[in-house]
Amino acid sequence: MERSGIASMRMQAIRGATTVNRNSAEEILEATQELLVEITKRNELLTENLISVIFTMTNDLDAAFPARAARNIGWTQVPLLCCSEIPVPGSLPRCIRVLIHCLSGTDSVPARHVYLRDAVGLRSDLTN
Repeated sequence: MERSGIASMRMQAIRGATTVNRNSAEEILEATQELLVEITKRNELLTENLISVIFTMTNDLDAAFPARAARNIGWTQVPLLCCSEIPVPGSLPRCIRVLIHCLSGTDSVPARHVYLRDAVGLRSDLTN
């Protein structure tokens, strides 16, 4: 069954990142949920327009899957994938990244990427 208005929609990819202070399930889930809520708000996303979401975490985080935070905010029908990042010397520690694929209106504004906490330094060209 085709969603109404899908022909007038375009695919968009939205990036975001955040950090935690320590490798704990509670901190990972809280920071991820904060990030997803902020991305949703700034981009006026509707859950039914989400296509898929990919999460990555630096290899110093393993206490929880960030996808669980997405499920906790109601993203139950969205395909989610969690991956570990390669350990690169000098990379930002305890970092959670997300790439959201979604549908948006053809006349919509460009994607508003969101970087929170210490991850703000990853994209100094963006104003949060």
